[in-house]
Amino acid sequence: MTSEISTLNRVRQRRLAAGLTQAELATRAGISRTAVTAIEGDRLVPSVAAALSLAAALDTTVEQLFGQAATEPPAEVWAWNSTSHTAPCWQAEISGKVLLYPADSTPMFSMLPDRHGDGSGTSTSAQANETLVMACCDPAAGMLASQFASTTGLRLIVLPRSSRQAVEMLREGKVHLAGLHLATRDHPQRNTQVVHSLLGTGFQFIRMAWWQEGIAVTPTTELRSVRAVIKSKLNWIGREPGSGARQCLDQLLGDRAAPRRVARDHRGVVEAIRSGWADAGICVQLASAEAGLKFLPVQEEAFDVCFPTKLADDRRIKAFLSVVRSVGYRKLLGDLPGYDARDTGNVWEDKA
Repeated sequence: MTSEISTLNRVRQRRLAAGLTQAELATRAGISRTAVTAIEGDRLVPSVAAALSLAAALDTTVEQLFGQAATEPPAEVWAWNSTSHTAPCWQAEISGKVLLYPADSTPMFSMLPDRHGDGSGTSTSAQANETLVMACCDPAAGMLASQFASTTGLRLIVLPRSSRQAVEMLREGKVHLAGLHLATRDHPQRNTQVVHSLLGTGFQFIRMAWWQEGIAVTPTTELRSVRAVIKSKLNWIGREPGSGARQCLDQLLGDRAAPRRVARDHRGVVEAIRSGWADAGICVQLASAEAGLKFLPVQEEAFDVCFPTKLADDRRIKAFLSVVRSVGYRKLLGDLPGYDARDTGNVWEDKA
């Protein structure tokens, strides 16, 4: 090997982010493990051919691995506008950038923020590289985040978003995982089809659960069936277009106008009913049970999360899949009201 490439390199950082051992990287790049060790330790300068092979194996470029910019910290950008750039925020690395998620603009299932936007606090690049970000509306996501942290030592930040919003955030590169529940027993491929129509191919899916979605009403109501509720003149709380709950409600109401008042998530629906602002709304059974409301099942839905296939070797994604497939997590999930965990952890790829 010759000294044609600068010894400023990020081979080890990229390898760890991809979840590879030195031996695995050596096999992919077609060089020896000893050479990989020496290159990572700056004891050996790779030839152009070796550098190109390493870059290809790590799905990056030679410039990103060995260029001068490689010694600079990753660019930091706000995931969305914050009320103040000195506000507390979380941080996570996605596609070579560190995204800052303002803690003042949306609730999240997470621990205390990393730092303030002005740079003060406990910010580290390692922290960002050990953070997985998922957008979804699963009311049990906090339990998953806790299980993920305690089992893997990594962390999961969950952004509460509807199905359509979650997929859009994945398209914008603001999350690693997007959760959606638009598929039903009658239309089991709908989640895959929606992602394909919005993002194209190159995505994998993880089945999280089948769950019950239906109508939540006050415990004192005398209405005992879905048909009776639909025929009654009740005050409904709605959901935004693109959400699984809105899809369900539109099917039930038919040509009737959608409710003017809209909740942002399942717990928002039940809170509106419990507080007397509405008489009925669509949500998953877990949210209704937590609020002590009567629940009338309408349909079973498949709750899946999707991620880019290019991230399949990311150690955070691998760790996530390991937790989801674990006996302990499946048991916790299956014990929740309305959740069926028999298919939890199944993975498939959209290659259409």
